[in-house]
Amino acid sequence: MQLLQQTIQNIQPVDNNMMEKARERIDILSKPPGSLGKLESLAVQLSGITGQLFPKIDRKAIIVCAADHGVCDEGVTSNPQNVTLFQTLNFPKGLTGVCAVAKITNAKIVTVDVGVKEDIPLDAGVMIKKIKYGTDNMAKGPAMSREQAIQSIEVGIEVAMGEIRSGADLLGTGEMGIGNTTPSAAILSVLHGCNPCEVTGFGAGVGTGGLAHKVEVIQKAIALNNPKRDDVIDILAKVGGLEIGAMAGVVLAAAANRKPVVIDGFISTIAALIAYELEPQVKDYIIPSHASEEPGAKIAAEMLGVEPMLHMNMRLGEGSGAALAFPILDAACSMMNNMATLEESMMMLEK
Repeated sequence: MQLLQQTIQNIQPVDNNMMEKARERIDILSKPPGSLGKLESLAVQLSGITGQLFPKIDRKAIIVCAADHGVCDEGVTSNPQNVTLFQTLNFPKGLTGVCAVAKITNAKIVTVDVGVKEDIPLDAGVMIKKIKYGTDNMAKGPAMSREQAIQSIEVGIEVAMGEIRSGADLLGTGEMGIGNTTPSAAILSVLHGCNPCEVTGFGAGVGTGGLAHKVEVIQKAIALNNPKRDDVIDILAKVGGLEIGAMAGVVLAAAANRKPVVIDGFISTIAALIAYELEPQVKDYIIPSHASEEPGAKIAAEMLGVEPMLHMNMRLGEGSGAALAFPILDAACSMMNNMATLEESMMMLEK
């Protein structure tokens, strides 16, 4: 708990003065005002986060947090649970979707076992931070203890801090966990105060009972565990996931160290919401990547107050959307670092 509290205390507002300087420079670049659209607002945000008029994000890392979910026992997904293990082992080999997309910016993929159901070999290239062997079945009781929920957040903080100390300028959040759209929808249902049917989607594939059964399981879990709306750690403990907590920790650590963090789709946005509930100032450090196909994703983004920049009909997870957004952030930085103002252009012509 001490690490979590210290991290939250270290989160400060973004640099509004530098953001104003960035806006002023962008407005006098050799282009019509506003003509580069979201690239301009991204550049302003990056300047505010980093405190630099000419920000650089050369070293990128996507932290992929992996864990299993006991609620899979309820048949909420058509995918076998051992896919979590299989894919977790494939990340270090560079064989997954996020790995393929991340190659275009040479982004580092950091794979973390927060709660995979099976033991992972120590030489597999995966960071072993296992808290427990998957969550308990939330339809029969709390997914984890409050202490384990806090521990999951602190795992994310620790890993993110390690990457930042190693020189990472930009972080991305990703996850691997069969069945994790179920706890994500449960968390959002509690935070939004809505019926789970409004925020529950098919995920990677629902079980034989269909979407109605998945909704019913979530309703049962919420009724049984009675998570407190005003205590997000209680919500995470009762109906959440270990990798969701870890991603929330990554967001908190990024903000505490004045680093931008790009969130992926639905599950990553839920993790960002948890971080936001713990410290609202994290919002200004978050850059949303893409609009997930999951129905709860739009509601979660609205609650967080962010607008995804990409609409690609994606729903893979893993951090794939974050990796796809990285080149856009590179373009925003390149605009600031390489584009001349009209006055500078005239001076060059005169030389």
